[in-house]
Amino acid sequence: MEPRAFIKVSVLGLGLRIPVASKASRTGVHAASSPCFCEISLPNSPVQTVPVTLLSPTTVDADTHTLAASFYLDEPALQKLLTTSCCNASPSFLKVVVFSGRQGSCCRVRTGKKLGTFKLPVGIEWTERKSVQLHNGWTSIGRSKGEGRRPGAELHVIVKVEPDPRYVFQFDGEPALSPQIVQVQGNMRQPIFSCKFSRDRSSRSRLGPVDVSAGNGWSGSGTGDSSKERKERKGWLVMIHDLSGSPVAAASMVTPFVPSAGSDLVSRSNPGAWLILRPEPSGVDSWRPWGRLEAWRERGRGVVGCKFTLNQEGGGVAGVSSGVLIAEAVLNAQKGGEFLIDTGRLRPEGSSTNSPIQSPKSSGEFSFTHVLPSVGGFVMKCNVKGEKSSIKPVIQLAMRHVTCVEDAAVFMALAAAVDLSVDACQPFSRKLRTELSHPSVPS
Repeated sequence: MEPRAFIKVSVLGLGLRIPVASKASRTGVHAASSPCFCEISLPNSPVQTVPVTLLSPTTVDADTHTLAASFYLDEPALQKLLTTSCCNASPSFLKVVVFSGRQGSCCRVRTGKKLGTFKLPVGIEWTERKSVQLHNGWTSIGRSKGEGRRPGAELHVIVKVEPDPRYVFQFDGEPALSPQIVQVQGNMRQPIFSCKFSRDRSSRSRLGPVDVSAGNGWSGSGTGDSSKERKERKGWLVMIHDLSGSPVAAASMVTPFVPSAGSDLVSRSNPGAWLILRPEPSGVDSWRPWGRLEAWRERGRGVVGCKFTLNQEGGGVAGVSSGVLIAEAVLNAQKGGEFLIDTGRLRPEGSSTNSPIQSPKSSGEFSFTHVLPSVGGFVMKCNVKGEKSSIKPVIQLAMRHVTCVEDAAVFMALAAAVDLSVDACQPFSRKLRTELSHPSVPS
């Protein structure tokens, strides 16, 4: 498999100091209790808002490890930034805009007071496909008004660019239609896996023994009776096969999707759940949980919420008292959205400095990589459909998490489960489409 070139742009080591003689300090900005924050942006990318530490004016060294923001660009996106507009000769910039005050807005007007801006132009060094430190140190971001040439606030910032190649996969159709999964490289589309969806009594027999507890075991679909379907959706199974036909991953709906009392929606307090499974190395008929995906429908908001926890070795059921929270996402129920696993953007509550981030291995053994949340990175991104869209799931996967083809399969199962969860969370007053409403014929 050939990866596609991506780069990661990291902004870290933020610190702010304001001279004692500045007007801002006399108005209370310099007090330790006064909050400050930054808006970090690149053209064509979402703005990332983060707090910034206010330091003593005499501080020389700042924290150089804490990640504030990260951006990921493929070659077309980078070239677009490098292309100079015929109407505007100025280059594209990475910007860090610093504000005093609390984050938020009132009547769509930002409540913070702007202190200044750090700007770094996008240059040819971003294309060199090697790790480059573009900036490291203190820089003035403005001068105090009405005080002559006295310097204003100073910002400490580090900006790095490093290669972060990815594999890109796409389902050739909706997961419920049992499509092929192809790797996308430019105009080339190479079949890698096949996907088999089912929701019938025989689904469990094809999985064989699964290491799950009695309280979270398999829920077979029984029949396709529409009256039962209006009360619960259960028993869905996705099997991922390699090109030889061998099963290499699976997603099994183990907790039914049921409406909450007095509603026709799946609530956050009682979500449906999938186990993401991989084969045990000891035998083809034995499976072990790798992770657990929970999904629900937010009442009155029109969004589907997802939470993914990664199983720890020897922990039994994934995500039940033993899992590590890895990702949370909110998807637009109608338009779909993006499910992202990025260890630098989610710090699980109560986590230690070293958080175990588990990478699947074709050997069947668990492998824990201790990744500092402050320098964590991209793992997976999946674009999924909504109720009124027909997007075929596209998965981007960091190359460093794939040592062989089979390593990618478990992420394909996870992507299928996320996509199908949008269907499972539809209001129970609606009838599901045919491939989800009736048991499939076993092959």
